Amino acid sequence: MTAPTFQKVAVVGVGAIGGLFAGWLGSRLPAGQIQLSAVARGETLRTLRERGLTWVDAEGAEHSVAVNASDDPACLGVQDLVIVSVKGPAMPQVAPVVRALMGPHTVVLVAMNGVPWWFFDGLPGEASGLRLNAVDPGGITAQHIPTSQVIGCVVHASAAAPQPARIERIKNNQLIIGEPAGGASPRVQALGELLTQGGFGVTVSERIQRDIWYKLWGNMTMNPVSAITGAPCDRILDDELVRGFCSAVMREAQTIGARIGIPIDQNPEDRHAVTRKLGSFKTSMLQDVEAGRPIELDALVGAVREIGQHLGEATPNMDALMGLTRLTGQMRSLYPEPTRTP
Repeated sequence: MTAPTFQKVAVVGVGAIGGLFAGWLGSRLPAGQIQLSAVARGETLRTLRERGLTWVDAEGAEHSVAVNASDDPACLGVQDLVIVSVKGPAMPQVAPVVRALMGPHTVVLVAMNGVPWWFFDGLPGEASGLRLNAVDPGGITAQHIPTSQVIGCVVHASAAAPQPARIERIKNNQLIIGEPAGGASPRVQALGELLTQGGFGVTVSERIQRDIWYKLWGNMTMNPVSAITGAPCDRILDDELVRGFCSAVMREAQTIGARIGIPIDQNPEDRHAVTRKLGSFKTSMLQDVEAGRPIELDALVGAVREIGQHLGEATPNMDALMGLTRLTGQMRSLYPEPTRTP
C-alpha cells in the first residue's frame, strides 16, 4: 500500500470537534497544501459561506478560515480525506453523504465517541465480525462506508461551538489514530503526519479498538449518569452510592472487554481518580440534554450491552443504566420511543 496524498479534505459535521479539525488544518498548514471543504446545513452553511470558520486560540485571538461549504456533497466532488465528526444518532443519515464524497482511494477518518459500526472488522476473537444493531441499525452505515477505507480516531481534546462555525475554549490536542485491522500502514502514517502539521499531537495505535474501549470505559457511566441527574462529574464521584453504581457498570464492561480480547488492567477507582483530576465539568451528554439535542446513548451503552448479549454475559447494572437513561431521553424527546407493532 503506497502512502496517499491528502489534498482534497472535507469535514462532515462542523460542530465543536469537526470545526477544530477544519480550523487547524485550514489555517496551520502551508497555503495551498489542502483544499478544504465542508458539508453543512442551515445557519452553519450560511456562516461558512459568508464569513468562513472562526476559531479562537488560548490568547483570545481569532483566526478565520475559508471553507468551501455546501449542503450537496456531489458539488464538492471526490475527496482524498473525509473527516466524520457527528453524534452517533445522526450517522444513518450522514453515511450516504460520506459515500457521495468517496472514491476508491478516499480515506475516512471517523472521529466519534463510543463503539463504531466497524469495531469488530479486523478484531480477532469470539466476536470477530459482529454487526452491532445499536450503532448501525439495518447495516446502513456499513453499506455506504467500507471498513477498508476507514481509519479510527480517539479524540482527547475538547472545544465549544457557542455559535455556528465558531470554535472556542479549545483544550488539549491529542489524537490516537489506527487501522481497524491493526498494525501500521503507509496511509495511517501519512495521515498522522498531516494532522501533526495541523497542530495535533498524534499517536498511531497498533490496535485502535483498545484505545476506543479504554476511553469508552470511563465515559460510558459519567455521560449517562450526568444526563439523568444533571450533575457534573465531581458531584457524581462525590456520592459514594452513585460512584459505586458506576464502578459496577464498569466491571461488567471490563468482563466483556476481556472476552473480546481487550482487557483493562485498572480497577474502576483508578479511572475515577483520573476523571476527578479534571475537576467539575459537564459531560457532553449532559450538555446535549440541556441544549435539547438527541443523546448519544447507543454508542456508549447500548452497543456494550449488545456485545454482552452476544457473549451471554449478564449485565444487570448496565441494563439499569440503559433503561433509566433511555427513559430520561424519551421523556424529553431526545431518544427514540420504542417501536410498537399492532
